[in-house]
Amino acid sequence: MAGNNPLTLFQVTGRAMSAQLVRMNAAASNLANAGTVTTTEQEAYRPLRPVFAEQLDQANGLSTVRVAAVKRSDATPIRQHDPGHPLADANGDVWTAPVDENAEMVEMLESSRQYQNVVEAMQTAKQLMLETMRMK
Repeated sequence: MAGNNPLTLFQVTGRAMSAQLVRMNAAASNLANAGTVTTTEQEAYRPLRPVFAEQLDQANGLSTVRVAAVKRSDATPIRQHDPGHPLADANGDVWTAPVDENAEMVEMLESSRQYQNVVEAMQTAKQLMLETMRMK
């Protein structure tokens, strides 16, 4: 973290919103690639999973979130026997991306709701600040 200036509430909520946006984008990418087919297991799409880490602001003790990485899942692609498929190998098999569409939709809905919660918290804080300034 640069400098010794404490984080503001708006910086903390901004980081939370960024983290939820990464979650939504990963789920969207996974959904977009659900059902994709390849010739080999190695070429098959593997779902993205964001990895988050806690970041403590020493100046004020606020804990924030940061995206430590976005990694590929180690889920095994699904082999399907489809000899008529143009990408089928010599055995007549194709490999499908191991994406659970229902789980990805839940992930997207949950991250979207968390994003909305953070926006509401930020709007409430802004409103309270404005009301405090009006009282002076």
